[in-house]
Amino acid sequence: MDFTILSQLFTHYFHHSPDKILALPQAGSDRQYFRLNDSKHVAIGTVSNDVKENQIFIHLAKHFKSKGVRVPEVYGVSEDGRCYLQEDLGGVALYDLVKGQEFTQEVEELYQSTLTELIKLQIDGAEQFDFSICYPVQVFDRTSMFWDLNSFKYYFARPLRVSFHEPSLQKDFHRLTRWLLEEPYQFFMMRDCQSRNVMIKDGMPYFIDFQGGRKGALQYDVASLLWQAGAQIPMEKRESLLEFYILKAHERLPEMDIQAFRNRYYGFLLIRMLQVLSAYGFRGLFEGRSHFIESIVPALKNVDWFMKNISLPIELPEVYKILSALVQHKRFQKEEWQSVSKVLKVSVNSFSFKRGYPVDKSGNGGGFVFDCRGIHNPGRYEEYKQLTGKDIEVINFFKSKSKIDEFIESVFKTIDFNIKDYMVRGFDHLQINFGCTGGQHRSVYCAEATKKYIENKYRLTVELHHIEQELKGNMI
Repeated sequence: MDFTILSQLFTHYFHHSPDKILALPQAGSDRQYFRLNDSKHVAIGTVSNDVKENQIFIHLAKHFKSKGVRVPEVYGVSEDGRCYLQEDLGGVALYDLVKGQEFTQEVEELYQSTLTELIKLQIDGAEQFDFSICYPVQVFDRTSMFWDLNSFKYYFARPLRVSFHEPSLQKDFHRLTRWLLEEPYQFFMMRDCQSRNVMIKDGMPYFIDFQGGRKGALQYDVASLLWQAGAQIPMEKRESLLEFYILKAHERLPEMDIQAFRNRYYGFLLIRMLQVLSAYGFRGLFEGRSHFIESIVPALKNVDWFMKNISLPIELPEVYKILSALVQHKRFQKEEWQSVSKVLKVSVNSFSFKRGYPVDKSGNGGGFVFDCRGIHNPGRYEEYKQLTGKDIEVINFFKSKSKIDEFIESVFKTIDFNIKDYMVRGFDHLQINFGCTGGQHRSVYCAEATKKYIENKYRLTVELHHIEQELKGNMI
């Protein structure tokens, strides 16, 4: 079992078994994260079936550490390569300090520190590094650029029925990539350098999620960080932080052509904006994840500013034609957008059938009720009677001695339809209830799993209550 392997890694490194193992919400990937701790130590356990990706992350983490770049330390790796234990950098990302907040002097200094550390990652990280091991792409070359450009075409422009002339668009793509590839690209490019992937620990920035890095130019990561749609950094601060980066990078690279860097910076910004829109299109328009849907409007605001204020030294008429249509697209105008982006709040409850169904306080008359009593009950065994569905011993019981995961997968398929429909129609509440005999083991496990699933897939606010346990004073 993965829990057992992570526990063994923790015990081997800290010489003490963990007291708790807590599952953490997933991000945009299929990786699973757990926080393990005893009274003195804490670590993050990662589980992923993509062994190759795990290997490159572990290799890069050790390489960056040797170069003095702030990244998490890897404590141990399982024999099969599926599980590894790493340093816990806490729960505060740079994004948490900037989104919806005033851009204070303190936040600006954190961005300056992040840019300084980024230069170290890009330049020092490229020294004595074999880029041939990068996964899945070794270099941000013409082929890699065209993947992003074509993804924008197929996952964003076409689904929104924006008309364009295909041969003309391909000519623009070739013209853009030829120009960008004139820039030196012997540096390490993190690829997804954004504030969610910068953790703040003891006032200092640490990079995470760099396993998709490759050889590339300096400008791409800077543009990714400063123009992240969700962060919404004030425009004047973006420009001053860019100048800060250029100054610091020039100190490390006196041969750097500053004017050429500035010119192509906006070209790399353009291709990054197109890549971001393609990601929002796939995750939002195709998969229905609300977090990505809500990010489309600020992303298009970035595009609008770019088109009004930046003049590139190359002609891209078909690209600009598409972007103009997207900025003016009726689906993303204020009135239309408010009707489809209203935040749906989901209430998930575990309860005991002995006490009765949960009360729906929203006034909508109730929602889903799933009966978990057909699942093998650990409460019948003495060693589990004082535990709940959140305890690792009970979770291991379910994994090895029941079909609870098949049950919960069927639940996910059932609720997906309503969640997507409610989001589109602007509904503001959905209730999902799980009942079992005592409201302690099976229903608690299922409610916890459903909360994580919804938060991961749809980025919605989930209010979770374990009703029976709360009535007993067990605020788990």
